[in-house]
Amino acid sequence: MRLTVFWQRMAEHFGPGSAETFARDHVMAELGGRTVYEALDCGWEAKDVWRVVCGVMNVPQEQR
Repeated sequence: MRLTVFWQRMAEHFGPGSAETFARDHVMAELGGRTVYEALDCGWEAKDVWRVVCGVMNVPQEQR
């Protein structure tokens, strides 16, 4: 998954402004105690981060 697709999905689910806030502030144990930005910076693949976000935030299957 390209980062552009990842950010598009984040914006579609959370809203444009909220997606950035969530990615910056929400620490998830499933990402090793990291935020979305930190996980991506540490080398996590965008598709893997998206899967974690979907699981943690109960994103509907049709939006995954």
